[in-house]
Amino acid sequence: MRFPQVKEEHEPYRFDDGTIRIGGELYGTAAEIVDSHGWVWDALTLMDGETSVSRIEDELVSRHTPLGRPGARKVITTLLKSGYIEDSAAADPTGLSPHEIERYSRNHAFFRRVDLRARVDPWDSQLSLKRAKVLVLGLGGVGSHAAWSLAAAGVGSLHCIDPDSIEESNLTRQVLYAESDVGRSKAEVAVERLSAVNSSGSFTYEKRMVDTESELTDLVAGFDVFALCADEPRQGFIASLTNRVCAAQGVPWVSAGYNGPMVAVGVYAPTGPCYECIAAGEEEKLKPGAQLHLNGRGVLAPLAGIAGQLVAYEVISLITGIGRLAPGYVRGLNLISPDQHVLVQHPARPSCELCHPHRQGGRRSANP
Repeated sequence: MRFPQVKEEHEPYRFDDGTIRIGGELYGTAAEIVDSHGWVWDALTLMDGETSVSRIEDELVSRHTPLGRPGARKVITTLLKSGYIEDSAAADPTGLSPHEIERYSRNHAFFRRVDLRARVDPWDSQLSLKRAKVLVLGLGGVGSHAAWSLAAAGVGSLHCIDPDSIEESNLTRQVLYAESDVGRSKAEVAVERLSAVNSSGSFTYEKRMVDTESELTDLVAGFDVFALCADEPRQGFIASLTNRVCAAQGVPWVSAGYNGPMVAVGVYAPTGPCYECIAAGEEEKLKPGAQLHLNGRGVLAPLAGIAGQLVAYEVISLITGIGRLAPGYVRGLNLISPDQHVLVQHPARPSCELCHPHRQGGRRSANP
């Protein structure tokens, strides 16, 4: 890093006792630094985007003799690795056109805030999206919102699959379709609309039902992330099928659903507990005879929209690496009970042939 500066989204604040807060406490990215000698505050102040690292080091040594050059270098190195600092001299990203830099400027600001890993290229997250290939199965209420959001965010390649034609009852919640589309293929219309949303993306489709392991295996191969947004064939079956196929292919996957006001999204990858282990762990907590499912018939557009946007966010998190939780969890919310937040995590079962470390066979790590 040549000319470091604090990211504008993480402007630091110093309290009277010398404690420094950086990152903004309201956004889940804050850190507090005890700085009784003022070394860190001076280093942050000197990181103005115009002063080189060597000049900052010299100035710190001059101002704080007891710190010494090794101490000054340690303070600077720690700050540079914190994720709150960027290089004002970073070159324009290779692989993005001026049009794309303008288009994704708000994405860029978001990633700067939430991604606290030291990056050589501050546009690395957006470039990862552009290079990504995502498979979306199911283009109904959840899938149509997810596909729209992924296309708008700049995912470079989306392959969309759905066997159905558009019906009038779909129009209450399926965002890509209009009244004039009734009777047309969902997949075909979806790709038309996605191309209009983002002309730089590659959007392809198939109108087909996927209900066998061999079919899904052929489809998933070569994709970075799989978004399961279909509930047919029956939801439990297609999720279990996806669990097996994605484990074998080393492909992370995301799925979401709703039941009444409850919306939840699950995130799975070869590096974490699988869908079956999470489901088994949760079922053990339920009363005898209770059923756990997210496939309710009654739905409003906000429910479908939230579910689809959660899918898109988790897919983006997997691609860019901004997620705070390792895959192998379900999270969600209840719209009529704002205080009811869902976070489900369970360890892999020792008997699980898919995700237990001592199972027979192997599986490649996912690194989308």
